[in-house]
Amino acid sequence: MPDRDKFAVLRAARRVWAVGAVHAEVERLARLHEALWPRLEPGDRVVYLGNMIGRQARVIETIDALLEFRRAFLAEPLSFVDDIVYLRGGQEEMWQKLLQLQFATAPLDVLGWMVDQGVGATLEAYGGGVEEARREAKGGALSMSRWTGRLRAAMQARAGHTEFFSALRRAAFTDDQSLLFVNAGLDPTRPLEAQFDSFWWGGRAFQGLSDPYGSYRRVVRGFAPRHPGIELDDYSGTVDGGCGLGGALMAACFLPNGELVDSLST
Repeated sequence: MPDRDKFAVLRAARRVWAVGAVHAEVERLARLHEALWPRLEPGDRVVYLGNMIGRQARVIETIDALLEFRRAFLAEPLSFVDDIVYLRGGQEEMWQKLLQLQFATAPLDVLGWMVDQGVGATLEAYGGGVEEARREAKGGALSMSRWTGRLRAAMQARAGHTEFFSALRRAAFTDDQSLLFVNAGLDPTRPLEAQFDSFWWGGRAFQGLSDPYGSYRRVVRGFAPRHPGIELDDYSGTVDGGCGLGGALMAACFLPNGELVDSLST
């Protein structure tokens, strides 16, 4: 079985709500939470499919809103900590890599690529800046270590934020292994525990998912380059309305057999 520290198991799920990329659009997230709350039923599970941060400026408020909803969700009778899951998306992965930039072999190149992908908003949210980052990257490993230490301290100063990032999982699946939830894709030729970066950057391979992936009846992702909204194929599904990039925030509700039974868009 895959490592439980890396993968979340959704036990006895009657239905699973999958929330697409948020990209720090906290107002849309608040509206989605408001619309989702009365639709929740006993046995429902909630999975945020990654890319909760990045792109847009209100990263701090977005994480706070996610934590607040989680507290309310877990306060309900018969709720357990594993019933609500946050996946690591490309944005969260880049933030963690940014905090270790001093170990990169070409830090300026790595930084430039991450900025192009939208990590600058998260950097600024925790008190950094892109130009400052470039200067520090030129200053050597010691200078970068001090700088990333300050960023980490700023994150730790926000209640619950360090724990939030520590709780991120690479993927989530129902305990009967009928539904699998990922951020952007996977490599159909590799087992779950050998996907590595495919979860974040494997969208092209995901497009070619013409056969079932293992025992899973459907694999659902929360980010796609063309942001098609809610799109279902025979064995896969996408929940991405382009939130943070001019589009809507979307959530979709699935039965264990992969059937889509409800959806939300804000």
